[in-house]
Amino acid sequence: MKKLLLFLLSISFFGCTTLQQVSSSFPSASGSLSESQIIAGLKQALTIGTQNGTDRLSAVDGFFADAAVKILMPPEATDIEKTLRQFGLGNLVDQAVLSLNRAAEDAAKSATPIFTDAIKQMTISDALGILRGGDFAATDYFKQKTTSALTAAFSPVIAKSLDKTDATKYWSDVFTTYNKFATKKVPTDITAYVTQKAIDGIFYEVGLEEQKIRKDPAARVTDLLKQVFGSPQAKG
Repeated sequence: MKKLLLFLLSISFFGCTTLQQVSSSFPSASGSLSESQIIAGLKQALTIGTQNGTDRLSAVDGFFADAAVKILMPPEATDIEKTLRQFGLGNLVDQAVLSLNRAAEDAAKSATPIFTDAIKQMTISDALGILRGGDFAATDYFKQKTTSALTAAFSPVIAKSLDKTDATKYWSDVFTTYNKFATKKVPTDITAYVTQKAIDGIFYEVGLEEQKIRKDPAARVTDLLKQVFGSPQAKG
C-alpha cells in the first residue's frame, strides 16, 4: 500500500502522465526504492539545493551583481534618490546601495546551518507533503520552518555590517527628519529592511534550486537523486 501511495504521489511530483512512466524510473523488482530511500533522496536534494543557493548569495557580489535579488533603495525613497542624483550625488546613493548588499551577503553565510536543521527535523509527513506538492513545495516548507531563525541570525550580522559605515545612524537620522514632512514615509529601520530583503533573496535562490532538482536531470548529482527523481523517460 505504501509503495502504491508513493508511486501515485510521484505522478504529480515528476510531472509524469502515466503510472508506467513513473515505475520505469525506479529500479526493477529487487532493486525497488524503499520509502526511507525516497525520503533520504529528497533530503539530499534539499541539502544540495540550499547549500548551492546560499553559497552563491554569500559570495562577493552574490546580491549586488544579481538583478533578481539586488537590494535597492526602498521604493518610498525613489524621489529622494532622483533628487540626489540630479544634484550630482549619485555616487553617494551607489555607495549606500552597495553597503546594503554587502550586509546581505555577510548575513547569507549563516543560512546553511539553519536550512540543515530544518531538513534534519523533517518528518515523513513533511517529506510526503513536499513530494506531492507544487513546484515550490520545498521552498514553502523552508519559509514556514526557517523564517524566524533566519531573521534572528541575519539581523545582528546586517546591523554590524551597516554600522561599520555608520549607515544605520545616518539612515535613521535623515529619514526620521524627512518623514516628518513627507507623505510617503521611508522605513527608518534600515536593518529590518535589509534583513527582509536578504531573506527574500535567499528563498528566491532556494526556489531556483528546487526547480533544477525537479526538472533538470543534470542537477541530480548523486546516484540516489537520479533514482528518486527519475530517468529521462520519466519526465513526462
